[in-house]
Amino acid sequence: MTTTEQPILEVRNLGRNFGGIVAVDDFSLEVKRGAIHGLIGPNGAGKTTTFNVISGYYPPSRGKIVYAGEDISGRSTAALADLGLIRTFQGTTLFHELSVLDNVRLGCHRSAKANFFSRVLGTDRAVEEKADEKAHGILAFLGMDHLSEELTANLSHGHQRALGLAVALAAEPRIMLLDEPFTGMNPEETKRMAELVQRVRDEQGVTVVLIEHDMQAVMGLCDFITVMNFGTLLASGTPKEVRSNPQVIEAYLGSAA
Repeated sequence: MTTTEQPILEVRNLGRNFGGIVAVDDFSLEVKRGAIHGLIGPNGAGKTTTFNVISGYYPPSRGKIVYAGEDISGRSTAALADLGLIRTFQGTTLFHELSVLDNVRLGCHRSAKANFFSRVLGTDRAVEEKADEKAHGILAFLGMDHLSEELTANLSHGHQRALGLAVALAAEPRIMLLDEPFTGMNPEETKRMAELVQRVRDEQGVTVVLIEHDMQAVMGLCDFITVMNFGTLLASGTPKEVRSNPQVIEAYLGSAA
């Protein structure tokens, strides 16, 4: 999928304080529609806090978040999900006692809501069947349909991370914020997950922003990369530009390098 010049997400002079601690300070980010955009930086750089502010878990202390041309600063996570801004977490937030299919069906809740009376009267059956069909389709797209009846707790780590991606897809995202999607994976699982993220962008048209420490995966997958350090913007550009930036090299490897 080709990126366009119109950004789908803009972070403008963002700041977030926790008491007297400044976690994010005057940080700006622009994500092009249709891109896979990496947000990287050393531990404690402010990446996850930035994700938390963008996705509505924390209000900004200052600055602005603009999504699809609309100021969304301080809106709730539920309101942002309704707009198609979906976020995943470092730890997979799955129901391990349920099947793979049931986890994805629960992720379809926004388009398959059924109230108490419709359940009693049985009039929500068509809605539930539609959710079931949608869940099967998502699993087939991710190559996991053969695992649909498997207990989630029995999945490998790589499959659990892929299931988290499936649940996020069920919420019909326009933009997906992935928090360390490759963490804890072996090289083969990382390669498979990177392929799935690429397919989500290319075939589902979802813009992706990801936080990740696996530099090989980031450099091979992302169209653009933004680097944070001590809560501020350090560098931004293509993988080639970022990889050769002396400030980035120093932040990761130390000045002696």
